[in-house]
Amino acid sequence: MAKKVVATLKTGAGKAHTKCIKMVKSEKTGAYSFKTEVVLNDQIKDFFAKK
Repeated sequence: MAKKVVATLKTGAGKAHTKCIKMVKSEKTGAYSFKTEVVLNDQIKDFFAKK
């Protein structure tokens, strides 16, 4: 099934989206976690700018 999803994102309107992965540090423990989100190409800077 993963191949179908990847193939769908590469064609048509899927080229307007990008999967972004950001590393976020926890305030309580100091450990790092990853925040993953699929965003529109023109909203990538906003995704990395917000905390």
